[in-house]
Amino acid sequence: MRRTSRLTASVAVAALVTSQVAMAQEAQKEIGAGEGEVAIVAWAGYIERGETDKAYDWVTDFEKNTGCKVTVKTAGTSDEMVALMNEGGFDLVTASGDASLRLIAGKTVQPINTDLIPSWSKVDDRLKTAPWHTVNDVHYGVPYQWGANVLMYNTEAFKEAPTSWNVVFEETTLSDGKSNKGRVQAFDGPIYIADAALYLMTHQPDLGIKDPYELNADQYKAALDLLRQQRKIVHRYWHDAFVQIDDFTNEGVVASSSWPFQVNLLKSQTKPIASVVPKEGATGWADTTMMHADAPHPNCAYMWMEHSLNPKLQGDLAAWFGSVPANLEACKGNELLGDEGCKTNGLDNFDKIHFWRTPVAKCASQEAGCVPYYKWVTDYIAVIGGR
Repeated sequence: MRRTSRLTASVAVAALVTSQVAMAQEAQKEIGAGEGEVAIVAWAGYIERGETDKAYDWVTDFEKNTGCKVTVKTAGTSDEMVALMNEGGFDLVTASGDASLRLIAGKTVQPINTDLIPSWSKVDDRLKTAPWHTVNDVHYGVPYQWGANVLMYNTEAFKEAPTSWNVVFEETTLSDGKSNKGRVQAFDGPIYIADAALYLMTHQPDLGIKDPYELNADQYKAALDLLRQQRKIVHRYWHDAFVQIDDFTNEGVVASSSWPFQVNLLKSQTKPIASVVPKEGATGWADTTMMHADAPHPNCAYMWMEHSLNPKLQGDLAAWFGSVPANLEACKGNELLGDEGCKTNGLDNFDKIHFWRTPVAKCASQEAGCVPYYKWVTDYIAVIGGR
């Protein structure tokens, strides 16, 4: 995995995105014969072929039916995804909202012809025209899954579920009688500054933060100060889901922001793990499968985008990752997910989640403007480095 210090520091403002749409290439008109391969940049756990658990495999049948062999490059952060897509050689990426507009502005991804995706009509209406993949009514991707960044905790260290993110931001004695210092983690990505801002919305309301991705200079400084305080107790800044799983299993880590994927995998191993969305709320992700502007295997890529909306794949992935499907037909009749699985995974929490998106200088909630993303990148690297 790349480390944060190698992340790209470029960021696209919304105006740039809008101005470049007119110059973007045209969407593909038809699907021809498959090229025999499709290369995908994806989050851990998003493209499974039964290697981790035989029950979870949505790749093997696709390969048999299309002749398109699936290759996957796992990325740990959105910035790593942007960097990999900028390097080229990939067809698709499962991009979160803090990467998608940058990819559009950089002309790294191409418009999608939804007429070539028969299952497009089945996409949750809340996602069809979401602003992180739709610009000037042009679609640049196919919604995949969404969910919250949860607080994962060890039930042996917490007699009761924690109710606040304070257990990872501030030094405190946990219910097992030990300090949390050296036993908590934080996400290794600049977008995590929004988690600090979300915490401050509740605990320092005088700052007047209305949106954790739209911060003026004073609000931004307060978020960085909180993160510098947090650094004193952090065991590791995580970006590799499997490393975090190992840390909770073998390194004594007991609390961290995480994805439901890690929670589910640790539970399946009968580890004393649970998760919660604390009272302050949570940031989250709504991921979109986007196609590279120079995709080497465009026909197989379109075949995969259609396959990605298959109700069984959507339900199996939601069960595996702890996410919510983009195709809500998956919420009923899926053996692995169960008929209550979508509700359990947060189906009704859509309006309560602050979905990842790239911070821009011109923002709605601040008349004087907001701190742009390139500052988030350089300053978070400094926080991790102890500066």
